[in-house]
Amino acid sequence: MRRLLLIWMALAFLWMPGPGVAADASVSKQPQEVVAAIDKDASKFSNQNTTLDDMRLESPPVSDPLEPWNRFVYSLNDLFYHGLLKPIAMLYAAILPEPVRVAVGNFFHNLAMPKHFVSALLQGKIEVAGQELSRFLINTTLGGLGFFDVAETHFNLKSSDEDIGQALGNMGIGDSIYIEWPIIGPSTLRDTVGLAGDVLLNPLTYYPENQWTRLEIYGVKLVNHTSLHVGEYEDLQKAAIDPYIALRDAYLQMRREQIKR
Repeated sequence: MRRLLLIWMALAFLWMPGPGVAADASVSKQPQEVVAAIDKDASKFSNQNTTLDDMRLESPPVSDPLEPWNRFVYSLNDLFYHGLLKPIAMLYAAILPEPVRVAVGNFFHNLAMPKHFVSALLQGKIEVAGQELSRFLINTTLGGLGFFDVAETHFNLKSSDEDIGQALGNMGIGDSIYIEWPIIGPSTLRDTVGLAGDVLLNPLTYYPENQWTRLEIYGVKLVNHTSLHVGEYEDLQKAAIDPYIALRDAYLQMRREQIKR
């Protein structure tokens, strides 16, 4: 049973190689991560008074031919979040104080440097790529293997949070169709292709060699991240007439804004 739980958590996080406090811009996200990024990039989406009509006015047209299936998968993901992930994350948060959980998130974000670095290079953002490399060197050495984001707090070097999906979008590849993946969450056809590159660039895909140890690490990463964002997805659900539409539009709006920057 323990191994089965770890496998589910690992599948959920394989495509989320990310964040500390701020959500990492990976190509497919758990609901609370989408809301966290929206809150960061477009705070109006985190306002509980935001209506579904407001979100539609802000969102470009959506291609969602798989909507019946996507809605079914969304309901399963919602059940997974509320029934399993959130309770575990809340217990985890009760045990570990927030500064410790933020430090753990910083460590995992630092490990995601190859994804950020390569994605920036693919977009021709040489300065951004150099900044990502500098952040990694500073945080790995002065920041205690990345547990402390010294690069941002002392050198004003902020992470670009680039990913392969963003690079593909910057090359002119559109969303194509919206896809809700089981456990993984919101994505698009383009971002689904991009996530393969993100996974290949993630050091945790290869190390440690023992697969069960890797699954345990993925589980900790997922629970730690969720513990820092409990309540944000719930706020979106309360504000929306149709939570599926709200999450879908929020995700697409977020990704398009990230590609523009």
